[in-house]
Amino acid sequence: MSRVTCQMMIPCLAVLVCLGADDPRELSERPITVRGIYGGVPRQILERGETLADYGINAIWIGSGGLRSEDIATMREQGVRVFAEFNTMHVASFLTEHPDATPIGPDGRPSPPPEGWQGVCPTHPGYRSDRMDEFRRVLRDFEIDGIWLDYHHAHASWERDKPLLPETCFCDRCLTQFQRETGLDLPDVPTAGRAALLLGPMKEHWVQWRCDVFTDWVRAFRAIRDETRPEALLGTFHCPWSDSDYNNAIRNSLAIDLKAQAPLFDVLSPMPYHARFGHADDRAWISRQTAWLGEFLGISGAPNDRIVIWPIVQLSDWGASVSPEDVTDVLDHGTRGPSTGVMVFAWSGLQQDWDKVKKLGEFYRKLARNSSGAD
Repeated sequence: MSRVTCQMMIPCLAVLVCLGADDPRELSERPITVRGIYGGVPRQILERGETLADYGINAIWIGSGGLRSEDIATMREQGVRVFAEFNTMHVASFLTEHPDATPIGPDGRPSPPPEGWQGVCPTHPGYRSDRMDEFRRVLRDFEIDGIWLDYHHAHASWERDKPLLPETCFCDRCLTQFQRETGLDLPDVPTAGRAALLLGPMKEHWVQWRCDVFTDWVRAFRAIRDETRPEALLGTFHCPWSDSDYNNAIRNSLAIDLKAQAPLFDVLSPMPYHARFGHADDRAWISRQTAWLGEFLGISGAPNDRIVIWPIVQLSDWGASVSPEDVTDVLDHGTRGPSTGVMVFAWSGLQQDWDKVKKLGEFYRKLARNSSGAD
């Protein structure tokens, strides 16, 4: 591409990035190539004698533990892509036989799971090996179109209107690795004294190191994907906050370094669950968060973008309810630029309200008629 061409494209890309919450494009002009459902195979549609195409659905997400080859074959017959969700840092059962993998708080004691959301220490070698082996097995054994990381962040409960963000992990293993990898020394004092330093004068070093640990996990997952099923997409379900939310908690508390992780993924799927997060009456919050992500990472939604944004939006009731009358508005904001795909949370709840399913189908069929978003 010539320098002149690049200079001509820059203003166009800037416009695309800035569309976001004020995207004026009609549905027929939106380049939405993926119209998905999260939460398993929507068998109820098939049992009604209908097809997923009748509802404009062309993709589903299934938890990796629930994958079955026969279901994948059925979805292939329906012309639907199958993506797996993979739990990285939330396999609480691992702690039963490996209590040393429990995240440690600044007082030197195990950090209680906030609202039952039990995380695992990210430097535990046995846990990391277990997750990498399982990741490889899923990609090897199932002909999936992609795999999405889930709960890939520090021990916390953020999927709520008032997040709970404990400080972790201050186990001896983490503190030793921090010193080795940063070249910084900690005094030989009890954990509480060391934690006070790391959360005080050494905080930026501590935050960056924690982010680097989680990014390194992503780098390893990518290498396994490249080796085992390179044609599969690598995605992530992640916190939808901007860097101004909760004192940049997405980085400082959850240890998600978006700019470092993004180049390792093919798809970013923020989770702007408007009703769950206290924005039930402000559905434009969905598109504002997606627009911020695109601007922050320079993702425009243009056809030649290597990294794309496919948000997952809330239609089932969790926290405040989502009415059938809200469905169109939620999906409208979920498909505004720079989004090029969308999926809905979650089939388990959605199937119980067929009025919502019908509204979903109406919206998805309109998107499917878009020539640039056709299957």
